[in-house]
Amino acid sequence: MSNSPTGSLDRRRFLAVSAGTALAVAALPGCAASVDDGSGSSGNEKTTLTIMSTEGEIDVKAAQKALGMKINLIIKDDTKLNAMLAGKNPPDVVRGVGALETPYFAARDLMTELDPYFAKSTVLKPSDLDPVNDLWRFDGKKQGAGPRYGMAKDYSQDGMFWYRTDMFDAAKLDYPSETEPLSYDEWLDMGKRLTQRRLGKVKVYGLSATGLGNFASLMNMTASAGGSLFAEDLASVDFSSPEALKALNWYMEYARDNVGPSVSNPNPDGWDWPTYQADRMAMASDGYWFGGVIGGDAKTAKVSRFAPAPQMGGGKRISPCFGAAGYWIPKEAKNKDAAWKFFEWFFGGKPAQDRATGGVGIPTLKSLRPKMPQATTLQKQAFKVQQQELPYFSVLTFTPYVQQAALEGVINKVLPGAIKSGTSAGKVADQLNSQMNAQIAQGKEHVG
Repeated sequence: MSNSPTGSLDRRRFLAVSAGTALAVAALPGCAASVDDGSGSSGNEKTTLTIMSTEGEIDVKAAQKALGMKINLIIKDDTKLNAMLAGKNPPDVVRGVGALETPYFAARDLMTELDPYFAKSTVLKPSDLDPVNDLWRFDGKKQGAGPRYGMAKDYSQDGMFWYRTDMFDAAKLDYPSETEPLSYDEWLDMGKRLTQRRLGKVKVYGLSATGLGNFASLMNMTASAGGSLFAEDLASVDFSSPEALKALNWYMEYARDNVGPSVSNPNPDGWDWPTYQADRMAMASDGYWFGGVIGGDAKTAKVSRFAPAPQMGGGKRISPCFGAAGYWIPKEAKNKDAAWKFFEWFFGGKPAQDRATGGVGIPTLKSLRPKMPQATTLQKQAFKVQQQELPYFSVLTFTPYVQQAALEGVINKVLPGAIKSGTSAGKVADQLNSQMNAQIAQGKEHVG
């Protein structure tokens, strides 16, 4: 979920390799018989299963051999997906981001309810599902309740961050606690002290604070302060509340001081890893999954540590997931039973085991938790900190009336000029409210 399309692709390729894309060619042992609800093929050798996914995430040849069906892979494209959904000819399986997309598609009655499949499966049992999978539920009013519409492949608590001990040592700074979270003000102060400049230009970023998107990060900060960006009915945003203004002021100070990549000065590398690896970033706000990347470089792994998610103050301690990337089955899909066979293989079989042992995300089946890696010093420290963070997992409900990209687009339009001109957070809040709420209102008319 990098802000850069190129960076996102690079990250996906890395994660696909790290998680073991050379997947098992044998069929999943003990795979449950498909649930037959009369909605399509049961998955014989003549079935063609169309999957929309990112490049490199699915080993097509292994999937075809394991499942006994042909896989037609379409590279994920939101514009194409929306057109296919409108034409009632969607893919059988779609990759999505549960935290941000479930309300939008569920409210439009575009997703298949999967509870009957989970109820009959011996591979994906409801009792074995990690709570993060509740981000794929929506009851018509809020996220985290109601029918299940999809499943996450793995996840992280995305407000957590990694830091480099060598840069902390050079700056004579104490390391962050493994148990007690920093305040956002303490975190920013550290970032300022770790930032290195030469001839007026940043040589080393002290902190990358919004690696997984600006809107999601502002949602998190506002919630951590005890508020919510969205109104209770999810039909509007309010950046003018005291909690949201606190978050907005923090972000604008971070961006104006050029402590790290921002909407007004994006990272030319596209995402955090190349910069972090090249000794040009001291702290990176990326969740547990980033450890799988770091672990591939022994030099960087030696000086890297994991820390709890900072807190804005004013609310209870939270540590949400901004992604919960996974898959869902469109309501108009032609091969739902075959799609469920893919679910059981991808989420409960060898691919899931490979992801768990690769350290590129927390498994979304509780039974796979013991497979999380703890062999190296890096892995042991990250596992310990991650286990201590789990009790603070929380769900931040997203609006069903507009897609996240549209709200991110408003931020990209409004904030750069405001940051450079010194516009007050209050005036910025008014602009964000006006433009975002116009889009949300238009979307609500379509949903009804």
